[in-house]
Amino acid sequence: MLPPNYRIRQVVPADYEAIIEICKQVYPAETPYTAAELEDHRQVYPQGQFVAIETTRDEVAGVHFTLRLRMLDFHIDDSWDILTSGGSFLDHNAEGPTLYGADIMVHPSHQHHGLAHALTDQARYLVEAEGLWRMVGASRLPGFGQHCSDMNVEDYVDAVIAGEQFDPVLSIHLKDGWTAVKPIQGYLQHDPDSAGWAVVIQWVNPACPPPPQFELGKLTQTL
Repeated sequence: MLPPNYRIRQVVPADYEAIIEICKQVYPAETPYTAAELEDHRQVYPQGQFVAIETTRDEVAGVHFTLRLRMLDFHIDDSWDILTSGGSFLDHNAEGPTLYGADIMVHPSHQHHGLAHALTDQARYLVEAEGLWRMVGASRLPGFGQHCSDMNVEDYVDAVIAGEQFDPVLSIHLKDGWTAVKPIQGYLQHDPDSAGWAVVIQWVNPACPPPPQFELGKLTQTL
């Protein structure tokens, strides 16, 4: 649950400057979103763009950006750039049965208040409200860079899933109800802490069956 001084609402243009600053704080090695890209997100899928607001100062504390995709049009190893059309979200498919969690960020000064969990729950409510099958995302592995010289990524992920290893991002996603699907390399352009690796994760809506064209046997090749 959110602390009493926070609330979640949809993104509005007045939030863009604060969102860009959060991008700079959370991903200093990445190029932040532009105001034009954030406007594209809002134009193509306004109900899928969320901000957490600290109400006493009326400031943006965290963000979660999503879009709908037909994941069978993509490969499981596709990068964030491909899945988001270069960060523009212009590949949003209003008929897509999967909600893709493109980005979730919390400003460092507002972390450890449960905002990421609350923003994830908000996206799950959207999945349920729109009758979508599932939500898919990718988890960074910022703990893997310290272990990549002595274990492979599959063993690392298995150890995190088993609770034998703590990863600052994947462990939290698993606690929040996500399921790990497969490690992939090169998801983000610059992520040395993860040694270039991420893990495809998903949350399946129990109230909605999978699309008829989905083949479980192809899960390791496609999404």
